[in-house]
Amino acid sequence: MILAGALLLCGALLSKTSSRFGVPSLLLFLFLGMVAGSEGLLGIEFDDFEVASRVGVIALAFILFSGGFSTRWSDVRPVLGLGVTLASVGVMLSAGVLGVTAAFVLGFDLQYGLLLGAIIASTDAAAVFSILRSKGLGLQGRLRPLLELESGSNDPAAVFLTVAVITVVTGEGSGLAGLAGSFVVQMALGAAAGWILGRIAVWVINEVRLDYDGLYPPMTIAFVILVFEGVTWLGGSGFLAAYVAGLVFANRELLHKRSLSHFFDAIAWLMQITMFVLLGLLVFPSDLGAVVVDGVVVAALLTFVARPVAVFVTGLPFRLPWRHLAMTSWVGLRGATPVILATLPVVEGIDGADRIFDIVFFVVLISVAVQGSTIPIVARWLGVAETDRGRRGYWIEAALEGDSGHDLHELVVPGDSPADGVAILGLHFPEDSLIVLIQRGDEVVVPQGRTELFAGDRLLVMADEETLPQVRGIIGLH
Repeated sequence: MILAGALLLCGALLSKTSSRFGVPSLLLFLFLGMVAGSEGLLGIEFDDFEVASRVGVIALAFILFSGGFSTRWSDVRPVLGLGVTLASVGVMLSAGVLGVTAAFVLGFDLQYGLLLGAIIASTDAAAVFSILRSKGLGLQGRLRPLLELESGSNDPAAVFLTVAVITVVTGEGSGLAGLAGSFVVQMALGAAAGWILGRIAVWVINEVRLDYDGLYPPMTIAFVILVFEGVTWLGGSGFLAAYVAGLVFANRELLHKRSLSHFFDAIAWLMQITMFVLLGLLVFPSDLGAVVVDGVVVAALLTFVARPVAVFVTGLPFRLPWRHLAMTSWVGLRGATPVILATLPVVEGIDGADRIFDIVFFVVLISVAVQGSTIPIVARWLGVAETDRGRRGYWIEAALEGDSGHDLHELVVPGDSPADGVAILGLHFPEDSLIVLIQRGDEVVVPQGRTELFAGDRLLVMADEETLPQVRGIIGLH
């Protein structure tokens, strides 16, 4: 336990080094695990692939839920079609192109190459969420929500493909038609169940008045576990259900929403540190030397062939500018998801699985180190970088002591709002409500009666449950 606490503390402190020197945190977490491993300084022996796989799967569920919880539907909706296409068709194209080219260039067996392609086909939500937000990078148009939507929703396709290829390799497959039908059922059930169960969870949290505020986070943790494991047990995609449930939480009125959002952000970091350190412990650095050439070739094929083909083929019908497509291709970061999937063939006892694991781990190191570190440079070179206008630190949690009825709510003035260009005094807000602050771009506006509201303004509103619907109606939110 002392070692576990020390490793967790080191992981948290390493994030400071990451932000100062521009090295992705996830890369440092991996190296921390390798340094602490059996061939490192601490000599911790850990080679249980099954335990690592189980821990990684649960960690990914919480990371995906947290990612959905921090995503606004208004940002995602314009890129929903392209995001879903990239997360499904794009993953299949990337897996197929990488599998065939890797088999041809490196002389792998075709099934071996396709298994490698399926494992490493998806971009990693933990890597994308962490790097984009830690670097505070602003991207033009809808690039950022597109990247976050894709990375948060393409894990289910990669998991399905990996399991499907494993069943084919082990002779347990049910044929192409059966696999296609199973994929549709898993995705549809995962999305529908995530939305329904997320709505139910929000209703329960809002209606059940617990005596202690500290009980809301554990109750929400229970919901995440039940959604993920329950949907998986029913035959759906638990990963997709967790992400969709997070989206529901983010875009519904929710009691203690701000504090829960902060809590799950912390949970996501805890899961990332735990997962990447554990995967670092699992690898033996001496084994990586034997796969350096294969790893570099696979990383190059993935970055410059498979990923661009998948992005441009799926993105061109949506008429996205080529610069945006090129940026989307470059931010195809690989992280813990491929490494966790690479443990599955080892657990199944497939010949050559250890080599696949080492190649995948090496490719992830290259992806996070090279692509993760150069995202700002490539964004500026392509001309798609802009000043980050995300949330600032002044949107803090407020405690309204002695008042159990009022709460603080963040509301965004929509583009077609009847309040656009109207002074606050002329909107006739209910007496029991008050606009506390206005965020307009990078500027904070202290509201007065003559202050005009504009589309895109982010309002911090104090209101109770009875007056909040009236306030939402006045600014055009229904």
